[in-house]
Amino acid sequence: MRVYCIIGVSAYHLNRNITSCHLLNLQIKGEHMSKRIAFFDSGLGGLTVLSKAMDELPNEDFLFFADTLHVPYGVKKPEDVKRYIHQSIEIILQEDVKAIVIACNTATSLAISELRDKYTIPVIGMEPAVKPAVEINRPTGKRVLVFATAITLKESKYIDLVRRVDDMNIVDSLPLPELVEYCEALNFDKKVIKDYFIKKLESYNLDEYGTVVLGCTHYPFYKRILKELLPEHIKIIDGSDGTIKRLSQILRANSLFSLHGRNHDVKFLCSSQSEEYMKKMQTALDIFRKMNQFT
Repeated sequence: MRVYCIIGVSAYHLNRNITSCHLLNLQIKGEHMSKRIAFFDSGLGGLTVLSKAMDELPNEDFLFFADTLHVPYGVKKPEDVKRYIHQSIEIILQEDVKAIVIACNTATSLAISELRDKYTIPVIGMEPAVKPAVEINRPTGKRVLVFATAITLKESKYIDLVRRVDDMNIVDSLPLPELVEYCEALNFDKKVIKDYFIKKLESYNLDEYGTVVLGCTHYPFYKRILKELLPEHIKIIDGSDGTIKRLSQILRANSLFSLHGRNHDVKFLCSSQSEEYMKKMQTALDIFRKMNQFT
């Protein structure tokens, strides 16, 4: 806050000017606090991160934007996906938002640095929870298995992350692109999903693993089914906790916390402008929150 030296004015005018500045400052802060927090993903996956935010930030209201014209990102060319991401953020910024969460590991790995350089609004990204997984397994020496999209696993951001934190060389990676397609179709058929996991994991000795990392925001929709298949000693974690913790820190540091939200009001938008898909987003969010109601 700037301080000005005012010369030749009465105490009344000085106090009135200071009061006016204070009220203006409060008004500006209030305007920021009343804005929504935006969550962005190519499709439904980011709803798992939004759900965590709804639990942790009870006074906030949200906007969820899905780039439905281009879902899924994980199987497309990186240069194309980067362009889609920037186009989506421009649309989001036309709304009244105070922060943007890139609730997509693929989008974060491809574009987070560029987005932070380009925009002044806080932009919070995601990354697979490899570091906490390694620390969890450090005492036992058991291995870590990271599930993610192929494009995330190939990007330098992920490779550098593993190189930085995996000092015991215990991290393995497995792409599960079909799981995104199942989620987008709202396919939660237990037999179909179990058969898929069994096929993907048949070459792995699961007794060697201590933690599975869900490195795509779509994957937590299937956490309960996966838990039924894995040995009891294996923990399943994802990056939502760390992302929402970072979001909270940024809101606090910038005095952006809302004091009186509209009871978790969520506005849904998508690039295809499909009313049907926006209804699907609400349905998927309700399904996920019901899944996790007693966990």
